Amino acid sequence: MPPVSSPRVLDGQEAPARTSAADRAARVRFRRALSLMAMTLVAPGSAQLVAGNRRVGRLALRVWLVVVAVTLLTGFVVLLDPSRAVSLGSEAWLLLVLRTALLAGAVGWAVLFMDAWRLGQPLSLGLAHRRAAVGVNGVLSLSVAGALLFGAHLVGVQRDLIVTMFGSSEVAGSADGRFNVLLMGGDSGAGRWGLRPDSLTVASIDATTGRTVLVSLPRNMQDFPFAEGSVMAEQFPNGFDADYLNGVSTWAQDHAELFEGDEDDTDPGIEATVSAVEGITGLEVSYWAMVNLQGFKDLVDAVGGVTLTVRQPIPVGGLGSDVYDYIEPGTRTLTGFETLWYARAREGSDDYSRMARQKCVMNAMLQQVSPQSALQNFEKIAQASSEMISTNLPASELDRFMGLAMKAKEQKMSTLSLVPPMVNTADPDIDLVQRKVAAAIDKAEGSAAATTKAKKEPAAGTQPVTGGSVGSLSEGYAANQAGDLSNAC
Repeated sequence: MPPVSSPRVLDGQEAPARTSAADRAARVRFRRALSLMAMTLVAPGSAQLVAGNRRVGRLALRVWLVVVAVTLLTGFVVLLDPSRAVSLGSEAWLLLVLRTALLAGAVGWAVLFMDAWRLGQPLSLGLAHRRAAVGVNGVLSLSVAGALLFGAHLVGVQRDLIVTMFGSSEVAGSADGRFNVLLMGGDSGAGRWGLRPDSLTVASIDATTGRTVLVSLPRNMQDFPFAEGSVMAEQFPNGFDADYLNGVSTWAQDHAELFEGDEDDTDPGIEATVSAVEGITGLEVSYWAMVNLQGFKDLVDAVGGVTLTVRQPIPVGGLGSDVYDYIEPGTRTLTGFETLWYARAREGSDDYSRMARQKCVMNAMLQQVSPQSALQNFEKIAQASSEMISTNLPASELDRFMGLAMKAKEQKMSTLSLVPPMVNTADPDIDLVQRKVAAAIDKAEGSAAATTKAKKEPAAGTQPVTGGSVGSLSEGYAANQAGDLSNAC
């Protein structure tokens, strides 16, 4: 039986016993096991290349080096041209490849960690070291695999959004250097995009600078023409006298057989509404988007709310039901529910006041949603967006419009609303309407045609307030006719 080492006594004090060779060997084996795991974390396959199956190690290491090179190259390209990120993120096939690669990477990396643990010879370790090795390996493998799986999930969410929302492949060019996008808002739900729109606004965007003019049309406009050559123009050559503007969609849905011969597979209600807007404004609509207002509420919540100036108590409820609450005055961050009521409330106000408030919401969303908040809340935003919008904007155009949106964020947004007292909605002067639209766009572009000195608008504090918007029905609302929407709101 080997002698048991006993502590030495030096100058009357006990000295620690010398570490045995077996203890030192155990520590070396433990450090080696941890090193193999660390090597797998930093360079997958390196542990196998040093202590295991070299063929597997070389393959894994080569794959890892290719991934690193591609990632660095992509990051460098995106750094030079940020719009490339949107372009790459809108390719459904590329997203599918990336998602598959992330899933395979999660499984492969986890397997390499398990093999690294095996190569560390855990059965040769002491119980304490063995438990520590198991814990470290478990944390590393689960963390890495979990991160890759979560990344694959986000890529899948992005791909579903692209496939679901941007299914069209027909690219429309700009008209006279501008993209005119018709934004329609309604209470339609999933699969019910044909309901009559509650609001109609054309966002006329300069194809180079992104300078935007919002042209809003009242839903109660009557006796207006349609675009020449359209199905609706053939049915109503003397103007639409069957309903209000927001009833065009319903009329077209009820007479869908008239649109069956069209090469365009757009919903009849949307096609008819587009032709009405083109006939009224004289603008050629490039794309359209139907916004589900309930989904809009979820989008506002997804980005953490929107800050708006409430100038008068806004009723929650009314128009067929009881008013049960109010949004109090002041500059405050509103939830999705509050923002929706701010934009839609009609109790105690009128349609034109509501149109002004809706423009303030659009401007606030454009100015306040930052790329950082969009990334932080990506999954929530993607889910809300897929439930909020139906559009014919093709995915291939996303990078162009994201670039224009970033440019628009740094500029003033102008507005024009075709409402009283400027326009008689019951009997609109279409020539006047189209001149006003052209003048608003010219002014936004700074053309010589609009260099005449404009009448100075009274300060916001000196104007009456109705329904939460600066202005009145007789004088007009500031946000409806503004060269700088931020100041008017």
